[in-house]
Amino acid sequence: MSTPSKSGRRIVVRRSPIHGRGVFALVRIAKGARIIEYEGERIDDAEALRRYPERMDAENHTFVFEVAEDLNIDGGSGGNSSRFINHSCEPNCETVDEDCRIFVEAMRDIEPGEELTYDYNIDAGEPITPAVKRRWPCRCGGQGCRGTVLVPTEEVSETA
Repeated sequence: MSTPSKSGRRIVVRRSPIHGRGVFALVRIAKGARIIEYEGERIDDAEALRRYPERMDAENHTFVFEVAEDLNIDGGSGGNSSRFINHSCEPNCETVDEDCRIFVEAMRDIEPGEELTYDYNIDAGEPITPAVKRRWPCRCGGQGCRGTVLVPTEEVSETA
């Protein structure tokens, strides 16, 4: 288990070298520890699309976490620090669904100062072309980076 810092906090939000803001460990967090719940307003798919329409000509960004068919958590509305956990193709955390509640847990020991990440695994709903990857880029910089936050699928070339 991890021990809280003197302030009682285990994590903090600050500027991230991956993207925008990120969440960082203040103390050592043990493998398997439950770190935080992904909180926010519960919305249906239509509302999620209204709030975060996919831009076809630019990079996309969303705080929506799908938990069930037509049920999503919008971390951008009533959410907590979990909405700032960045994507990585080589994550140190994973998300666990318990009765349509999402929890972030450590996949391995995490050291103080280390940024928390999990694999977003966003489903594009279409073939993964280079253009689609550009709309949903990954900036993790890991050796195994797949270049996108989208679920790994068979890629299609621009000319296919």
